[in-house]
Amino acid sequence: MSNPKTFPCAEGALRAPIAAVPACIKVRTWVLVAAVLGSTMAFVDESVVNVALPGIETDLHASLADMQWVINAYTLCMSALLLTGGAAADQFGRRLVFVIGICIFAIASIGCGLAMNASALVIARGVQGSGAALLVPCSLALIGAAYEPHERGAAIGIWSGASAIAAGVAPLLGGWLLDHSTWRMIFLINPILAIPTLWITLRRIPESRNADAPRGIDWAGALLAFAGLGCLVYGLVAASGAGPHRTEVLVALLASAVLLAGFIRVEQRSRAPMMPLELFHSRRFSGVNLLTLLLYGALGGAFFFLPFLLIQAFGHSATAAGAVYLPFTLILGVLSRWSGGLTDRYGARLPLMVGPSISALALLLLSVSASYAAVLASMSVLGFGMAITVAPLTATVLNAVPESRTGTASGINNAVASTGGLLLIALLGSICLVLFDGSLERHLAQAHASAGIRAAVQTARDGFVIPRFSAGLSAGDQRLAHQIVADALAGTIRTALRVAALLAFGSALIAAATIRSGLAAARPAASHGVSR
Repeated sequence: MSNPKTFPCAEGALRAPIAAVPACIKVRTWVLVAAVLGSTMAFVDESVVNVALPGIETDLHASLADMQWVINAYTLCMSALLLTGGAAADQFGRRLVFVIGICIFAIASIGCGLAMNASALVIARGVQGSGAALLVPCSLALIGAAYEPHERGAAIGIWSGASAIAAGVAPLLGGWLLDHSTWRMIFLINPILAIPTLWITLRRIPESRNADAPRGIDWAGALLAFAGLGCLVYGLVAASGAGPHRTEVLVALLASAVLLAGFIRVEQRSRAPMMPLELFHSRRFSGVNLLTLLLYGALGGAFFFLPFLLIQAFGHSATAAGAVYLPFTLILGVLSRWSGGLTDRYGARLPLMVGPSISALALLLLSVSASYAAVLASMSVLGFGMAITVAPLTATVLNAVPESRTGTASGINNAVASTGGLLLIALLGSICLVLFDGSLERHLAQAHASAGIRAAVQTARDGFVIPRFSAGLSAGDQRLAHQIVADALAGTIRTALRVAALLAFGSALIAAATIRSGLAAARPAASHGVSR
């Protein structure tokens, strides 16, 4: 097969000889299996690491800012390079780039497991994000190449549902490993998944690429995006400790504005931009990406803080904390294929209004949950809301652009999703540290705490874990100090969850304002045009 534009069974499969149809179906099945396994590596890693954050912070004697970077190093590299990954898939071959991404991700996972300090872990996480930036858009691009436009909604539903189920089981397994072994073991999940994924991809999936893709990779744009987002995140994270008016914070934020402006300028002038700005001339494409930014920012922030609430404030085990993701992912997995079918029949506007609204309600319920059962119920509602949302959102992104731009479009949307989580974790983390310190002071004052208790509680600052208090304190004083820190943590995290709920509801309003009612428009016929 020389320089194929799509799989042989993508376009014209219904016109192929009858004998060829089973082979096409078989290839499509392998594509779905490989895409699910590959994307699961990235999704599993995100959910498992969230559950491990309190344990990592304690074991490495790190701060909340360090934990923000453990997440943000991954999402920063992923966000900045996803656009390049999508373009590289279209140009050099989706299978080739997919395989490279899997190898990078697996090797970096081993590095995470061997990290001896927070800095080493952050570096390894950044390399992981680079690998994810290649494999995630390629998993969708492989599906886009293998299926006709009218069949993609259901196929994407299967992909998102199966990936979500696997990613939902992972936190439970990761929590069990944390309770019975060490957080380092959770990173061995990825190399194990990489083995069958590579075998299937290399043995069962033909190469596909876009013969019309622009030549060359926009390295200047990738570097400016990485540096601009990095400076922005650094400024937001540093603001909690340095204060919003400290020189280093202002310099970082100013540098971010300059670098991101430079990124836009480069994309306007580049012959092969990784983020073609003309795609955003489409109201539908712009709207669904803004929706993605708000909704996935809300999810990223909520899932970052949830393990701290459950493990530190409520005192649950890591296994129990991992288990709360099960109803979310099981409901998402079971209903996603149904959701994809709704898009094919009724269009995307209604589900993209209803789904985020239900998700917002779930996050609000999560912020007032006072028991483990209430948390499980809230996560079930959140799973239902996201099940309605995910497949229509992805299908809308792919159908809003010409077929020659599907790899780039999926890269942009995944980058936007990662950027939403990246920015909200940085922003909410800084805000919550300030709120947490203030809450500690209020609880100390209300308890009329002694000097010994006050000194013990002060050791909890700059982190979201309850420290081991001095043996010099009496058992009663230790219990009071523990309760003060736990109550301050719970109140602070509930505020963060309410902010996330507002953002999720805002994403529903974006859908109402930017996506037309009725059936989703067909894919644009022009090779360089954009559907409105």
